[in-house]
Amino acid sequence: MARPALRRLTFDEVPSARALDREAEAGAAAIVEQVRLRGEAALRNWAERLGEIAPGSPLFLGRAVLDSALASLGRETRQLLERSHERIRAFAAAQRACLSDLDMAVPGGRAGHTFLCVERAGCYVPGGRFPLASSALMTAVPAQVAGVASIWCAGPRPAPETLAAAALAGAEGFLAAGGAQAIAALAFGCGPMAPRDLVVGPGGRYVAAAKRLLFGEVGTDAPAGPSELLVIADAGADPGLVAADLLAQAEHDSAARAALVVLDEATAAGVEAELALALDGLEAAGGQNAATAGSALSEAWAFVASSPEEACAAADRFAPEHLELMVAEPQRYAALIRNAGALFLGPASAEVLGDYGAGPNHCLPTGGAARFSGGLSVLSFLRARTWLELSDPVPLAADAALFARLEGLEAHARAAEARLDMVKRSRKY
Repeated sequence: MARPALRRLTFDEVPSARALDREAEAGAAAIVEQVRLRGEAALRNWAERLGEIAPGSPLFLGRAVLDSALASLGRETRQLLERSHERIRAFAAAQRACLSDLDMAVPGGRAGHTFLCVERAGCYVPGGRFPLASSALMTAVPAQVAGVASIWCAGPRPAPETLAAAALAGAEGFLAAGGAQAIAALAFGCGPMAPRDLVVGPGGRYVAAAKRLLFGEVGTDAPAGPSELLVIADAGADPGLVAADLLAQAEHDSAARAALVVLDEATAAGVEAELALALDGLEAAGGQNAATAGSALSEAWAFVASSPEEACAAADRFAPEHLELMVAEPQRYAALIRNAGALFLGPASAEVLGDYGAGPNHCLPTGGAARFSGGLSVLSFLRARTWLELSDPVPLAADAALFARLEGLEAHARAAEARLDMVKRSRKY
């Protein structure tokens, strides 16, 4: 296999955002509209056309099917899923415990907020070349901890392990279809599945496009397209560890993005040499992973920064999904960086360990969306509803009337002043 060479970029060449995929947008829009108009018939047509199900096979797998898949697992596999489930659940529960309802004094009364969970959630689980049971846990467990009443998962060709993970995470069913058609079915409801209030989870370009198109009709999480890893490595970093993590990222998908920021050219060259060895080893192991990784690495890049500050500025510009800090003082770098979906501090904190249930979620924003969004969490399934309870509207009513007239809204002003009249009438008796 060809020796991977990381393209050297200048600071201005470091990607700052990924352009919208217009082709996928157009294709997803057509599929979404078909499912909107024709429902289950259109959903089945696309699932069968794309080989996600055999003609006549069930699209909707109920809770009994999920429970059966869980019961059929071997002991070691079941215990593995249960351990990961518990770590993800514990982290989500700790996040939920950070959020408190609010009750505070305001002029004339009290105000506050209450956290409420969505009622129905849809959790997309990518199929692709491999069964991703981990994504079933990562998407559905936070919903379960938040208290969502109805959870459906969806994804193409779900493996028994994926169905079992959905069972552990409290899903009531699994839609055996993927792509834009699955996102549309989750959003609009289909068959036994009621419309979802929120649809979350990573996926390919058509999944990401459908989620963008449907935002507003249904809630969605941040865009999650092809996966990304940026490693910042100083001269003391082990180039073999850096190469191992870049290669692990690259085997996801030929569109995955692997990138490196270093403080000297020698480090970049050392990582390239180790990447070549690691890729040869992956090829010797057989399968298609080496070819996929090699394709992804053909687009990989490196930036040689002049200082730690410039290295952090490059990371902020790229705003990666995953950011590994393989440096002597990772906390120093972390304090300088604002834009990253998730941080992995120090050489022991491999991104792959986060992928498989250390606790924090692996569903993270891509394509520069880390500039304005965080990863999936228990917070994604909650919203803060504010409330106001006044026993005496007088302290606020005069200002409200003045502000309303400042904005030219006379009826607003009169509604505020009506409360002053209400108080005057009450005090006569």
